[in-house]
Amino acid sequence: MTIHFIGAGPGAPDLITVRGRDLIARCPVCLFAGSLVPRALLEHCPVGARIIDTSAMDLDQIEAEFLRSHEAGEDVARLHSGDLSIWSAMGEQLRRLDQLAIPYTITPGVPAFAAAAAALRTELTLPEVAQSLVLTRTQGRASSMPARETLAAFAATRTTLAIHLSIHAIDRVVAELTPHYGANCPVAIVFRASWPDETILRGTLATIAKQLAAAPMERTALIFVGEVLKARDFRESALYDKDYQRRFRGGER
Repeated sequence: MTIHFIGAGPGAPDLITVRGRDLIARCPVCLFAGSLVPRALLEHCPVGARIIDTSAMDLDQIEAEFLRSHEAGEDVARLHSGDLSIWSAMGEQLRRLDQLAIPYTITPGVPAFAAAAAALRTELTLPEVAQSLVLTRTQGRASSMPARETLAAFAATRTTLAIHLSIHAIDRVVAELTPHYGANCPVAIVFRASWPDETILRGTLATIAKQLAAAPMERTALIFVGEVLKARDFRESALYDKDYQRRFRGGER
């Protein structure tokens, strides 16, 4: 048997990979994070599948379900929201599976920041504006931040920031970023990207806290900060420049 970790995407049930959908359809057991994974995805489970919501379970209880399925020889679809590579709590589960010698696979999913950028109709890296994207968060109860990973340190680059799990700390975010980006730097908040109740706020570091107070949002909101959010007068990429020679246009390989 195998535990299949599957990135379930940001919310819209059709934003799951074909591989992820097919794995769900063939696994007799499905463990899913019910607080974030859309229940419509469970419709892909085979008839009679054992479906378990892990939102109220601790790690020992989840491990017990893995062991139960292992002993029964049943494959497991383990669904997490977004993509598994960031803030998924997958790493601690993999460590236990390694200790138990239980095999597993990992199928990536559409990350929340990508769905939010699509909702904003924005490319997060633009020539000579920003060529890097920092995915970060503020410190919370679930996990602390390493001392070297501060908003101020990332802000010193003045590149695009995608700040997760931090909507509750908007005042702190604004205070730490304003000295580096300036009060007029554009900000966008995307709440529940790709869900039916998706909501977008656009403002600046000077205005966004007040805007948010007038339209409160909770934890599933993502904060973007950077000049790419309003840039219109930027240099076009050389990629499609008619004078740019590359191997697909007869240039050097």
